[in-house]
Amino acid sequence: MIQAQKTAIVLFAHGARDARWARPLEHLKRELQRRQPQLRVDVAFLELQTPDLAEAMTRIASDGFAQIHVAPVFWSMGGHVAKDLPALIEAFRLLHPSVRIDVLPVLAELPGMNDFLAGSVLAQLGIDTPEPP
Repeated sequence: MIQAQKTAIVLFAHGARDARWARPLEHLKRELQRRQPQLRVDVAFLELQTPDLAEAMTRIASDGFAQIHVAPVFWSMGGHVAKDLPALIEAFRLLHPSVRIDVLPVLAELPGMNDFLAGSVLAQLGIDTPEPP
């Protein structure tokens, strides 16, 4: 188990021209902080919005964090997560070799995500389903 007061998470997403696109990320950030007030949570983008990942991680490292968990807010393991993200992290590591970086699973690979979504979609239709085993 990690200690929240020493933990930094970056919610890493694609970005969009319309700034409203990032609102759900800010909601997720606030919810994570509500549940763990000592947790450092930042949002970063691949493109079109700021800050980018390097800027967010540099700010975290300069604040004294030696461990950063990157949470890719992408549905699945596509090119941005499989190719772009590792390259961005490697470039950061060259400048900050003492900072440990951990990449969390994409959304579809988080435990329980598919069960949660299936239940939520069916609930929107008014269809009750049994809880998963």
